[in-house]
Amino acid sequence: MATSRLLLLDAASLYFRAFFGVKAAQPAPDGTPTNALRGLLDMISTLATRFRPTHLAACWDEDWRPQFRVEAIPSYKAHRLLPGTDHVEQVPEELEVQVPLIRRTLEAFGIPVLGAPGYEADDVIGTLVARHAGTMPILVVTGDRDLFQLVDDEAGVAVVYPAKGVREAEVVTQETLHERYGVRTGAAYADMAVLRGDASDGLPGVPGIGEKTAAALIRQFGSLEGLQQALADGAPGITGARRANLLAAADYLRVAPGVVRVARDADVPDVPLEVPTELADPETLQQLVEAYGIGNPVARLMKALGLEG
Repeated sequence: MATSRLLLLDAASLYFRAFFGVKAAQPAPDGTPTNALRGLLDMISTLATRFRPTHLAACWDEDWRPQFRVEAIPSYKAHRLLPGTDHVEQVPEELEVQVPLIRRTLEAFGIPVLGAPGYEADDVIGTLVARHAGTMPILVVTGDRDLFQLVDDEAGVAVVYPAKGVREAEVVTQETLHERYGVRTGAAYADMAVLRGDASDGLPGVPGIGEKTAAALIRQFGSLEGLQQALADGAPGITGARRANLLAAADYLRVAPGVVRVARDADVPDVPLEVPTELADPETLQQLVEAYGIGNPVARLMKALGLEG
């Protein structure tokens, strides 16, 4: 009997990567581009072949810029907004038309596509990790370093990070975090990320504190909470400009952890996550194959999952 293993896919992270990684649009007969769809299906095939999951879910952004994060830090992802809107993400039109096709295709396979109203895919992943950690090893597949916060060797949670592509994706463990960032746990990585900030998400961080300094502070004081307590107590180890910058950033440090840390209690449907043993909707899948010319990647994924039509 196969060892149980749950593979959680950060769907948007992967289909964006597929869209920009597969240069040729490979349009369908009606002209619809299919590169993101094809690329994502091939990514899942590669992952399923390499890791042999017994359980699988595609985690979906029901809200790419949740209100609770925007209320805490208004600049959160603001640079990605479509001009003139307050909630519409700028997405290339050639990708936008493929997103519904991606979802329909995954659902036709029987791969659970899970989201939660008002939450990002990161929060869906965090919730599923909280729900299933300890019951089986979990691999989170994402191109987003934010999710390194979920790495937990004891709970059997690692991140598959495709910096050089899915075929050469790195499995990130606590040893990786220690060697690369100087922090020993996923929780410490999140604390470091709060201090460092992240321009790609519109998070300012603390002025004058980069990644190495942030990691050193977390090592020295144990956690962000420990650092804040040391500041309040006038710890002699924090002086000069660094102390001034940390004190000036007090309001940011109060709200940023709630933005950076993923939710663990989002309203994610509790559905079976076993890898499908048969297609959920073979008729729809065949229609998609014929309409969009995706027979080859569909056949590869069927083989990788051990499915029969």
